Parts: sequence; structure tokens; C-alpha cells
Amino acid sequence: MRRLPLFLFSLPALLTLGVFILYPFLDVIRFSTWDWSGLSEPKPVGLKNYRDLFQDPAFWGSLWVTLKFMLLALPLFVGLSIALAVALEGAPYERLAKSLLFLPGLVTLGGATLSWYTLFTPGYGALAQFLPIPPWDREGFWALVMVVLFTLWRHLGYGVLVASARLKAIPKSLLEAAYVDGAGPLEALRYIVLPLMRPAVAFLVMVGTILSLQSYSAVFLLTRGGPYGATRVLGYYLYESGFENFRLGYAAAVTVVILLLTLLFAYAQLRLLRHGEE
Repeated sequence: MRRLPLFLFSLPALLTLGVFILYPFLDVIRFSTWDWSGLSEPKPVGLKNYRDLFQDPAFWGSLWVTLKFMLLALPLFVGLSIALAVALEGAPYERLAKSLLFLPGLVTLGGATLSWYTLFTPGYGALAQFLPIPPWDREGFWALVMVVLFTLWRHLGYGVLVASARLKAIPKSLLEAAYVDGAGPLEALRYIVLPLMRPAVAFLVMVGTILSLQSYSAVFLLTRGGPYGATRVLGYYLYESGFENFRLGYAAAVTVVILLLTLLFAYAQLRLLRHGEE
């Protein structure tokens, strides 16, 4: 009986979760069993979309590009967030620096990509007149690097704020005791600060994994999956399938696979981090 009031208080949140998350997800699973263009009458095809998906070389190519993107972006996102939070802790310009780092996330995505085009386009970009800008509009590796840098520029401020919040929760008495015992700044960082930062690291890893596996906007606005498919991540492959090839049932199957991959990678990384704590 004591649990009944708790359930009643949580009921509005559960209803909101069911209406706006669970129901759309179940609807996407239903769509994934259809052969449907969005205009024609849907035809149930069972698991055919999933069979076609796993036999499509373009899907495996997009998955490989997504994994490369994650291998580049995730360590940089987590590492730079922790490093900048530690470096800025207690500095007189800490608030100003964090505000500047967070500012790109407040800029509209269209305006941000337009500014990057204006600055970094090889040949006629504003910075190309003074700096050697790699040919990211023609070479796949540099195009992927450009998307990674743009993503970091947009989201690094959020990562720094998360890491900084955890850093400020570490008791100062622990660091003072370590210094009294003869520990230097590097020893205190290694044996006290970093182990106590594990919850923030786990959260940043999960957020970075979701950003990597579900990235789409930066690719769509900067490279359109090019050159030669070098930046065609799973999110952009989903867009092509649904809104360029008009295979909405197939695109729904891609959506389900992306969600399952995101959950799998996030769960595996959290398990590894918890195992490291033990």
C-alpha cells in the first residue's frame, strides 16, 4: 500500500514517457515491417527490410564510417572535457572561458555551418588565405576530420561543464591531505581526482556514444555524406533511405538498428567503466 502513492505521483511522468517515447518507438517497429513509400498503400513484408538491410553493402559502409567517426570523436570529447575542466578549475578567468566554450552550442546549427564554410572552405575561405586548410571538400579523411572538429566545437562546452560540476564536488580536504603527505599536483590528479571523476567520465562516454552513433546534422549540412561516401554515417544513410529513395519502411528498420547499436555500445562502455572501478 505504501507504494501506491509513489506510483500515483510518478504516473504523469510515466504517461508522458509512454506517449512521447514508447508509443513512437513501437510505431517505428511496426513501420519497419512495411514496404511503404509514404504515399503508397503500406504492404506488410515481415522482416524483409531487415534482411535487405544486412545484405546492403551501403549499410555496412555507413556503419564503418560511423565507427571511425566515434573512434575519432569520443576520446577527444571525453579527454578534452576532463583536461579543460581540470585546467580551468580555480582560474580567475574560469567563468569567462566556460562561457566561451559553451557559446557554440547556443548558435543555430545552420548559422554555425555557414560560418564554418565561410572560414574553412579550401581555396576561398577566409582562413584559407592565411592558413594551410586541408582539402576536406575532396579527400574523405579530411572531410571526416572536419565533421569531428565541428562536432567537438559544438558540444565541448557541455562536456566541460559536466566534468567541472563533478570536479567541484570533490572534497578539498582530500587534496589538502594529499599535499600534506607529500603528494605533488600530478600524483593528486592521478590518484585522487581522476578516480573520483569516474561518474562524470561514464556520463560523458554515454553522451559521446549517442552523439557519434546518431550524428546526422553536421554531415548533412557540411558534406552531404561526401566526398565519395566518406562521411556517410548511419544517420545520413537513414535520411537517404527515407527521404531521397522514399523507402520509409526500410528507413524505419535502419532507425531500429541504430537505436539498438546505441544501447549496446553505451551499455558495454558503462560495464567496462564499472568493472574498472571494482
